[in-house]
Order: sequence, then structure tokens, then C-alpha cells
Amino acid sequence: MLIRVDPEKCNGCSQCVRVCPYGGIDVHDGKAVIDEMCNLCGACVQSCRFGAIIMELPSRDDIDTSAYSGVWVIAECSDGAPKKCTLELLGEGRKLADALGVSLEAVVLGADVGGLGPVLAHHGADKVYLCDHPVLGHYRTGPYADVLTGLINDKKPEIVLVSATSQGRDLGPRVAARIGAGLTADCTGLTIDLDERLLQQTRPAFGGNLMATILCRQARPQMATVRPNVMKKAEPDTRRPVNIESVPIHLDERGVTTKILEFVPHNTGETVNLVDAQIIVSGGRGLGKAENFSVVRELADTIGAAVGASRATVDAGWIPAHHQVGQTGKTVQPKLYIACGISGAVQHLAGMGSSEVIVAINKDKNAPIFDFATYGIVGDLFEVVPALTRELKKALS
Repeated sequence: MLIRVDPEKCNGCSQCVRVCPYGGIDVHDGKAVIDEMCNLCGACVQSCRFGAIIMELPSRDDIDTSAYSGVWVIAECSDGAPKKCTLELLGEGRKLADALGVSLEAVVLGADVGGLGPVLAHHGADKVYLCDHPVLGHYRTGPYADVLTGLINDKKPEIVLVSATSQGRDLGPRVAARIGAGLTADCTGLTIDLDERLLQQTRPAFGGNLMATILCRQARPQMATVRPNVMKKAEPDTRRPVNIESVPIHLDERGVTTKILEFVPHNTGETVNLVDAQIIVSGGRGLGKAENFSVVRELADTIGAAVGASRATVDAGWIPAHHQVGQTGKTVQPKLYIACGISGAVQHLAGMGSSEVIVAINKDKNAPIFDFATYGIVGDLFEVVPALTRELKKALS
């Protein structure tokens, strides 16, 4: 993406200088001049009454797709280690790179993140781009997008994968817009069309009632945000070679408009993190009312599980929203998922279908969830679940 000033139309009115949030425009000799602080936000383009500032997207007809190669994973880290969602992307990215016969490369942005390079390499990255700078110490959209946009334009990967976390959902679209690429959001499946070397990006559509597979035939790179807890994470192999490239970073804190004042921990009151839980017991509309969640909680307490819920129960006000599992809630991948009174709508299955073992308890023998369950119990949950809880208490005592 390019931005320029038409000197024939610019009269030096300074309106663009006043609206630029990044201080990237000055007036010299009666004409606006855009400098390296420009963030390509477009505020100046919209404010110019004379049409003197022009933002140009690269023509897709001019893009040489053969110039792009490699699969990239944009890493997220916490407390000095890659997040689980990043390891999942490395696992899936490895399959895509091998199918295309190209390298898998990871990009890590942050401050003092040098120790992450070997970890990412051991989890499958053939090369790690290390973007280490104090300004990148905490995630902020502007500087992260600046660095990543420049790196993509320089290295030209053909595929870029970003986790569909709060950070990834903010960063991915911003970068895609800047480089003129398409982005498929919230993907649950990725494969390669080997005949055309295209990334097939599958995601829920129309409220989860169908799965759409999307192709990006012309723009490069092909970008996707990928839902966490759907893909299998990469396992470490310390025998893998470590290839790290340090990327020169030119950032100035004075040019960053967002300032972090304080971090306030978010306490949901959960004793177990739903996303990371190994065992989850979930309740659905079959519970009938909020008070009946006590049946689910007693079973969960007995086996050290987290409590989940369907959207219907959250919408009914029976349980807080942070317990919701499904397309519009949490995506989970526990070793054991026990569904109590949940019919198995496709929206719910999208959030827990990757569980290792699914146990369904429902009095309706035709409930869709039985088609996906490892084990199914057809019966009244108010009889089955308490009986199961009693037997488990005996076995665990």
C-alpha cells in the first residue's frame, strides 16, 4: 500500500497535520510531506477536502504470486514461553509447509524474547524471525502492525497464520488491510490445493449452520486467523536445527500513540480455566433451570473438572457467559468432555468437537450429539448424572 501527496492539489492548509494521530505529516514549502511515522491509517485521506492525499492499493493483477514462498506463523508468548495456540499453529503450519515443499517460519515480536527462538525451532520452525525491541514489550496494535507489515513486504511469505485470539483478531486484519491481502477469520480447518498451490481455509458461516471453504487466488500472502484449541499442537524435537534471524527494528516510543498505564488481572471467579481444562462437564437446555446446574457442578467438583455450558443456558441467564462453549463462546480441547442435556447444535460442536473423549447424556435418543459422542447414555440426566457422581465418589475415595 502506498500513500502520496499530489503537489498540484495540495495548498498547504495543514488540515492533514492536525488530524494525523501519529505525527507523520508536516508542511514544507507550502506542501504536505508524509514521513516515516505514517501508519497508513487513512485519516489524512478522509480529511483532505482537495483530494490531494492519495492512498493506493497494489493492483492484484500486478502481483507475481511466484515471488512469494514459505508458511509463516505469528507467535504469541506469555511469561517467556510460546502460548499453546502458537504451538498449535506450528503443528498445522508444518503440514502445510511440507505439502507445498517450502519452509515453515515463525515471527516473534516482543522485548527480551531471544530465548523463544530455540523453542519455536524445536517445535517445527525452520527459521525464526526475532523482532526484539523495548517498544514491543507489550502488545499494541500500531508498533506490532508496523513491524509485521514491513517484514512481510520484505520477505514475501505465501501464507501467514495468526491465532484467533484477542491479539490476533486485532493484528491480523490491520496488517492484511495495509498490504492489500485478504484474510479469512476464525478458521477451523486448513488444507492445501496442490494443483493450484492455494490455501483452503475452512470456517463456520451463517451462524455455524454451514462450513465455508475460502480461497485467495490472487492476493498474497494468503492470511488466516485460526481458532485456538482446534489444531493439534506441535511436539518438541530438540534435535532440530536452530536458525534465527534478528530483524532490525526502528521504533520510537514517542511515535506510539497508545500508552499502557496499568495491567489489571481479570478475575472471572473460575477455579479452573475452561480453555486449558483437561476435563469439562457442561450443561445444556435439558437442565430446565439455573438451579439445576448444581447437578453439573457436583459431578465437576468430584472429578476436578471445569464447568461448561451451552449458549442456550447462557442466553437464559442460568450461568455466566465465561462458561459458554461453542462458536460464540470458548473453543476447548479437553481429554474428557461430558455433555449433560445438550442436544448438539452445530454451533456447540464447533467449540468442543476436538475433545479426545466425548460422553453425551440425553433423554432424546435422536439428539445430534450422539453422532459425535465417543460414548452415549440415553436417559434422564437427573437420574444418570447423580448416579455417576455417586459411583465416582466411591471409586475416588
